[in-house]
Amino acid sequence: MIDTEWKIKTFSELTTQELYAIIKARINVFVIEQNCPYPDLDGYDQKAIHLWAENQGEVLAYCRIFDRGIKYPETSIGRVVTTENVRGTGLGKQLIQFALEVIENRLGTSEVRISAQDYLLDFYAAFGFEDTGKKYLEDEIPHTEMLRKQKV
Repeated sequence: MIDTEWKIKTFSELTTQELYAIIKARINVFVIEQNCPYPDLDGYDQKAIHLWAENQGEVLAYCRIFDRGIKYPETSIGRVVTTENVRGTGLGKQLIQFALEVIENRLGTSEVRISAQDYLLDFYAAFGFEDTGKKYLEDEIPHTEMLRKQKV
């Protein structure tokens, strides 16, 4: 098992080294591996809570968390990344579990809407996300909008 340190910061709390490592991980996965040129710097990083696992400054798993009303009426998780060298280790599952805990503890809700790549629908369903039926192509990759309903 790879030694990991978990970090959670707002944009203004990020160091330049951390921001660089985050953007590098996102580009390596989305642009290089998935061959998907897209505008990664979309103006939303400044509004996000950034959650990631790192080892010696290298980002291994990462996501952005948004409060209600930023991306959707509900809270949301996006830019979910697990780097190639740690896939299959359970780090991605830990990432989503931690993200959901952050949403519940910091943002006071368990209702979360996401845009999931279709090959990950079962992965997200295991966390209580349900297919909303809204399917679309984003950057030539099939996506489905999913919703995790508020716990009663």
